[in-house]
Amino acid sequence: MTFDPGQLGQSKADLAETLRTMRRRASRTQIWLAQRCNMSQTKLSNIETGRITPGLVDVELILRSLDAPPELVAEVAALARLANTEWQGKRASWRRGLEKRQAELAGLEAEATTLRYFLPAMVTGLLAIPEYIRASLGHSPVDISKTVTKKLERQSVLYDGTKRFTFLLTEQAVRWAVVPRAAMAVQIDHLISISHLPNIRIGVIPLGVAVGRGPMNTFTLYDQRLVTVETFTGRIVFQDARDIAEHLEVFDLYERHALFGTEVRDLLGEWAVACRS
Repeated sequence: MTFDPGQLGQSKADLAETLRTMRRRASRTQIWLAQRCNMSQTKLSNIETGRITPGLVDVELILRSLDAPPELVAEVAALARLANTEWQGKRASWRRGLEKRQAELAGLEAEATTLRYFLPAMVTGLLAIPEYIRASLGHSPVDISKTVTKKLERQSVLYDGTKRFTFLLTEQAVRWAVVPRAAMAVQIDHLISISHLPNIRIGVIPLGVAVGRGPMNTFTLYDQRLVTVETFTGRIVFQDARDIAEHLEVFDLYERHALFGTEVRDLLGEWAVACRS
């Protein structure tokens, strides 16, 4: 099934209708199917009416119980994966106001305990100084001051000792000159400072390190329940377990190639000095 952002909202309703129709064609009751799938009738009813979106495991249980043919299993499984994916367009975020997007991100960060960020191109707002944040928003047709304020407020989550953060950056992400060299030196110094917090790991993959898989997108993992992937025109939110598992695998690969601790602080210090020279 081809990914089309416009399909995402409809796919949830399509999945609910498809599963409901399949059960009825098989002449099975909700009670019978729920028992076969080891789920409550209430949950099955909510799935069939679209009030909740089932994961792939639930969908596979339902299809197996209904003896669905292989070609239909593949089609409905693809529909389920699409239903567990959300598209958030950048222009829609601009219309609502980016400060509202910051509130949504703060909510995700508040709920998660283990957060992983892969940053191949730029420093994320959680690690950025005000000048860097302001410059990075220069292309956005929004009230920049409000968004900068909200981004800086979000940084307080870094000091919550109950949470664990891992930030993986490429050398390009650290050294991409979003602001003039003097300000870039301050930004890099800030990364060094943040890296001393006991609940935060900052890793950098230097240029020249051989990594077999290219850094295609910025992405963030919230525990093992959700991953967001950034593009130029918006972001994709994956909630399907298989998508999350693949991003965890990619993150682990990059993490094994990154420098941490004293090694990364020494390297960052060299780059800050270079910016000041």
